[in-house]
Amino acid sequence: MQVSLEQVFNIVGKEENFNYSFVPDYSLSDDFALSSPIKFVGNVKNTAGIVTLNGQADFSANVICSRCAEEFLKHFSVAVEHTLVSELQNEESEDFYLVEGKQLDLDALICEDIILSLPFVFLCKEDCRGICPQCGKNLNNGECGCKKCVDPRMSALLELLDD
Repeated sequence: MQVSLEQVFNIVGKEENFNYSFVPDYSLSDDFALSSPIKFVGNVKNTAGIVTLNGQADFSANVICSRCAEEFLKHFSVAVEHTLVSELQNEESEDFYLVEGKQLDLDALICEDIILSLPFVFLCKEDCRGICPQCGKNLNNGECGCKKCVDPRMSALLELLDD
């Protein structure tokens, strides 16, 4: 969604509200597939000459658990907060988001925030037990019959326990 912010930048107290859904035309991650459109609710506001964007992006995605490799549905809620500027005086700053031509590609900015907020690993549940490294059985569904491997460096210590 392209948003013209010329009035917001020029009029102190001006505010624009957003409440819409969209589906990006590219994949946000190789690790999951969106199962619902991204819903964004927020606003852009000029307060005493400072233009801020605040909102919340919510969506669901089918993700693969990093431990057990099972697919599950996960809900995401990402805060979108930026201070917008139409020009930078000296150099680029991470504190400000430059809006060139006072036109903001809101979808692209929201997708960027979503990508940056994604965790490194997805877990189906906090205490996911993963899969057996020998037979590949999902240990969340019960124990497998495999004998546990003993690290050869620990075998001498285990012999002490047998006594």
